[in-house]
Amino acid sequence: MVNRCDHGVRYHWHTISVDGQLTRSSNGVAVQPDFSMADTPQLDALFVCGSNPIPPRIERAHLHWLRDMAHRGTALGGICTGSFWLAKAGLLDGYRCTLHWEDASRFLADFPKIAVSTRLYEIDRDRYTCSGGIAPVDMMLNLIRRQADGDELAAMAAELMVCERIRSTGDTQRVPLRQRIGTGQPKLIEAAALIESNLEEPLSVDELARHVNLSARQLERLFNEYLQCTPGAYCLELRLARARQLMLGTGEAIINIAAACGFASVAHFTRRYREQFGIPPGAERRAMNARPG
Repeated sequence: MVNRCDHGVRYHWHTISVDGQLTRSSNGVAVQPDFSMADTPQLDALFVCGSNPIPPRIERAHLHWLRDMAHRGTALGGICTGSFWLAKAGLLDGYRCTLHWEDASRFLADFPKIAVSTRLYEIDRDRYTCSGGIAPVDMMLNLIRRQADGDELAAMAAELMVCERIRSTGDTQRVPLRQRIGTGQPKLIEAAALIESNLEEPLSVDELARHVNLSARQLERLFNEYLQCTPGAYCLELRLARARQLMLGTGEAIINIAAACGFASVAHFTRRYREQFGIPPGAERRAMNARPG
């Protein structure tokens, strides 16, 4: 879009895969790369498009290649879970980064010393990371803004893409509950935040109500009116969503995942998981691991 606005070729780009052979994205779209890792030309910037789910193991050769690119002076970026590759290679040490909120817990567990934000994207010197979805558009437009006459070109490109505004690094990711229901229900927002902070040892309705200075009946009425569910159902949904992230994104034992998400037994966890997602947790993990690539 910027090249079109500039009536020239200001930017060039290439796609790269491990061996240069045709590969498929997670939605099945075939991509024919321009280069393999071995014959990659000199680049100003390299962006790692992370997979979802994150593979349980990242090849050492890939990490060595990323370190070599950094040694050449190439700026490095991570799209969504691409930050995992950079972090695993030690290339985010001392940098501020971000990634999709859904994967942040695992990232922090694996790399506790790396500064992770909840912003849409982070531009920290020669490291560019973003949360995925449409956030790469905002990040790239802001990188373009940093170039000569970039403000005008970025604005023109955004207009061509029917992009209402170019979001800044101050914009955060996940739409907070207060934006979904408005700011007029602070007790509900507070209760929902307490639920999310206590997934391992869920609070009872009475405990929640006591914390937010409401009666249990009043709290249940708020959840039913604004979220169309009970506090218990809301909590269960969050616990199962967290469990699924761990099931598909880590190699952690099912018994440990069940305990970490507040389930008293594997049998109870498995039953609830199957009711929510239509497949037992172990079967879904096996199916995911059996997928090619």
